[in-house]
This record gives sequence, C-alpha cells and structure tokens, in this order.
Amino acid sequence: MNKSAVRAWLMYDWANSAYATTVLAAVLPIFYSSVAASGLSENTAASYLAYTHAIGMALVALVSPLLGSISDLSGRKTSFLTAFALLGIVSTMGFALVGEGDWLLASALLVLSTLGFAGSLTFYDSMLPDLVPSGKRDNVSAKGYALGYVGGGVLLAVNLLMIQQPQLLGMKDTLAGTRLSFVTVGLWWLIFSIPVIRRVPNLPRQTAGLSAGGYVRAAARRIGGSTRDIKRYPQLVRLIAAFWFYNDGINTIILMATIYGTTLGIGSSDLILALLITQFVGFPSTIMLGKTAERLGAKRMLLVSLFIYVLIVILGFGMTRAVHFYILAVMVGLVQGGSQSISRSLLSDLMPLKRTGEFFGFVNITSKFSSIFGPFVFGLVGQLTGNPRLGILSLLLFFGLGIMIVLKLDVEKGKQDALQDGDPPVPPAPPRIPAHAAAEV
Repeated sequence: MNKSAVRAWLMYDWANSAYATTVLAAVLPIFYSSVAASGLSENTAASYLAYTHAIGMALVALVSPLLGSISDLSGRKTSFLTAFALLGIVSTMGFALVGEGDWLLASALLVLSTLGFAGSLTFYDSMLPDLVPSGKRDNVSAKGYALGYVGGGVLLAVNLLMIQQPQLLGMKDTLAGTRLSFVTVGLWWLIFSIPVIRRVPNLPRQTAGLSAGGYVRAAARRIGGSTRDIKRYPQLVRLIAAFWFYNDGINTIILMATIYGTTLGIGSSDLILALLITQFVGFPSTIMLGKTAERLGAKRMLLVSLFIYVLIVILGFGMTRAVHFYILAVMVGLVQGGSQSISRSLLSDLMPLKRTGEFFGFVNITSKFSSIFGPFVFGLVGQLTGNPRLGILSLLLFFGLGIMIVLKLDVEKGKQDALQDGDPPVPPAPPRIPAHAAAEV
C-alpha cells in the first residue's frame, strides 16, 4: 500500500466536503430561499430546491456508468476526477453572482455543481480498492469521511463568521459575507484537490490503442455487459439495492434539513451552528464506527446506524424548537459519516478489483436515480399538503426498505464472489514471502 498516495486520496474528502457542508447543507438552502427565490413562498422555494437536486442527481446518474467504465478501460480515473472537480469548483463560485429573484440561475448552478461534485466522487470512490487492500478499507474509508467532517467544519466555521459578523472582515452586510463564502468554498476545494491530482497517478490502460470514440464504444459495450455480469455477484446486487433506498434517505436529510428547519421557523444562525456541531461530532464518531466495523463487522454497524436514522426521522417529524434541531444535529453527526464510509468500503469489498470504476458507476446510476425520489417526494408531499413534516416522515419508507435488504446480506459470500474474479486477497505477513516474490510485489 502506497501510504503517500493514500494520504493524498484522503485529502480529497477534506477538499470536497466544504461543498457538501457550506453549499449543500448550510448556506445555499437559506440563500436560495431568501435571495434567489425571494419572490416565492417559503414552501414553493423549498419544493423548487428539492426538484433542482433531483435534476442534478438525474444527470449524474446518466453519465456516471459510461464515464466509470471509460475510466477503467483508459486508467484515467485521476484525470476524470480533476475535470469534474473543476466543473464543481467553477459553478460553486458562480453562486456569488446570483441576485434577488435569480432562482433559475441559482438552480442551473446547483445542477452543474452537483454534477461536478457527485461525478468526481464516482472516480474518487473507485480509487479506494486500487490503493488499499480489502482488510484495511473500512478504516481508511472512515478516515476519509472523518477528514471531510473536520475540513468541512473548519471552513463552515469561517463562513459562519463571515456571514454573522461581516464587519469584522470589512464587508458591508450578511449578503456580502454569504457571496464570499461561495468563493472560499471553490478556492478550498481547488487547493486541497492538488494532492490527489499530483500524487495518485492514472493507472495503466486495460485497452491500448483506442481513440476517444473507441473508448466510448468499448465502454458502452461494457455497460451492457455489466448489467448481465453483475448478476454473478448477487450479494453486491443486494447491497446496491439496499444502498439505493437508505442512501436516498441519508442524502435527503443532508440536502433538505436546513430548508426544512427554515419552514418551521428556526433561525438561520441556529441552523448553521447546528450543522457546524454535526461536523465536529462526526469526526470522532466516523473514526469510531470505522474501527468498530473492523472488529464487529461492517454489516452490523451499518444496521446500527440505519436504525438511528429511523429514530432521527421520527424525532424530526415532531420537532418544534431550535434545541430539537441541535439534538438531531448531534445524532446525525454520530452516524452520517460512519454509515457512508462503511457503505463505501463494503461496496468495494464486494466488487472485482478490475471493474471497480464500472461497478461504482453502476452504483451511481442506481443511487443517483434513487436520490431523485427522496428530494422529489419530500418536495411534492410538502407542496401538495402544505405540511413539510409529512415530507420528512416519508423517509421512513426508504430507511425501512434499506434495512430489510441489508438484513439478508451475506458479506463473506460476496467477498468470495469478488475474489474469484481477480480481486487479490490481502498478502500474507512479509516474513513468509520469498525474496523474489516480495521483489515482484
């Protein structure tokens, strides 16, 4: 395991989490409602934001499988990550140009930044099995999410100061601080992406001598084959199906929590401070869940985190005051990073090594298409009933179905299926490796 490359890979979680925290979770929902959609009612603004998230996820779902397969064939995972990260960075900084009533421009920028953010993660996630042997992926994946919590939390704290005390930084008002926060997210994302771009090289090509069009055609054929071949990995299919549901619930909570709190009359300062608390609770909790998953099993700890999410949804339905939002923020911090890091490492364990980009693309098309439904159902129920509480309660369906499928998952059988198709086992201890074999490794 190349520790330098792994450290560089981990830094991309630190880099991109600023977008997930400041833009998606904290600042943009309030900015969208109060500035971009200032001429609309709060409930309509919340619904429009939910629909925009759904459109962005749909685009990611459409392009991820093709690009994931191309990245496997060409070996250019780092190049694709770079291109999508730059798309996300530029469009994120574009939010600084959005004025009052520009909800259409804000929606377009959100679609593009979502495409850049989620698209880059397709290639980022698929690098994990290239860099880390199976037995260490739970812990390394958890470290990545934990770094993301700290990185996102540090910049969110700075952005919170910029928004609430703009005069300290020489800005005239809160709106100026909000606009500058979008620029700082783009710069943060750009600067801390440099390690993974420089230290994680592209892999050797699986298919040499193809033109760009040839790679597209080969990738398209491979996608057709993957829909057939993935049936050879029934436990992977089962986990993807579960992920399809429970990850939709998790993402909807991340995307809609702030604007949901706004519709209940909770102040923006309380909302953003609660999300900041989530980041710093999430750091040790994610590390702890990753280590516990190595000892007690990833499946068991994933189920624990999902049952806690069920409790979060029920409590969220009944919350009425800011203190309730703070309690929920702590609970989310306890399980959010851990559930997602365990999912990432568990998925990689059940995939054959040579097809991780392709199969992570397949995961993305299912999870991103599923991610259309969570925000869409949340927005639609809230718009039709005029009661956003019913929208959040609908997430019980997504978590319930995910839990039922995970309960039937046979992790060890899935790992054996992946090993039979070229995912090498963790090497034995060095003293038992002959000198010539060690040199070859």
